[in-house]
Amino acid sequence: MSAGSEVTVGVLALQGDVREHLLALTSAGATARRVRRAEELEQVDGLVIPGGESTTISKLADEFGLLDPLRKRIGAGMPVYGSCAGMIMLATEVLDGRPDQQSFGGIEMTVRRNAFGRQVDSFEAPVEIAGVPGPSFSAVFIRAPWVERVGDGVEVLGRVTGGPAAGRIVAVRQGNAVATSFHPELTGDRRLHRWFVDLVRRSEDRSEDRSGA
Repeated sequence: MSAGSEVTVGVLALQGDVREHLLALTSAGATARRVRRAEELEQVDGLVIPGGESTTISKLADEFGLLDPLRKRIGAGMPVYGSCAGMIMLATEVLDGRPDQQSFGGIEMTVRRNAFGRQVDSFEAPVEIAGVPGPSFSAVFIRAPWVERVGDGVEVLGRVTGGPAAGRIVAVRQGNAVATSFHPELTGDRRLHRWFVDLVRRSEDRSEDRSGA
């Protein structure tokens, strides 16, 4: 684990926008690493689950022996951020998924897979994220999910503000677990990655305070 203000954030490198998240995390001040094995998971302070295909990520996580290790670390409070398919992987309930699809859990919510439509229905829309200063994000939605239900312990961070999907929940947080329907890694706006790196750093500082380090 990292010491002091230095943090190492992994990107689950099974499928999806891995390179884009690695670049964004590096520019946000973290040491960024690919994670494909359980031993690599143990070397990071936080984790990003990228956009991609949730059913493929689920299958490969099982094949690479990562399902249980990820569930344990997320359950123990490791900071984790999921974008698009990553949001699906953090949900406790998935609608319109495959019957054999498994998630990591971490956020008590119900998400609907591909809720915004097919690839050709991809779009950008302004979304404000609570706690992240500055103007609205120009959020990129690609075959994106939305959140249909959240549990009592889940904070809604952002909603679509216009169009036919106005009011739909697209950003949430529960403890150290954060998820968005959209892809901030595909833009030059690094505010959300900086915010997550700061979350990882604060979590590490609290852990060191509890351990007396």
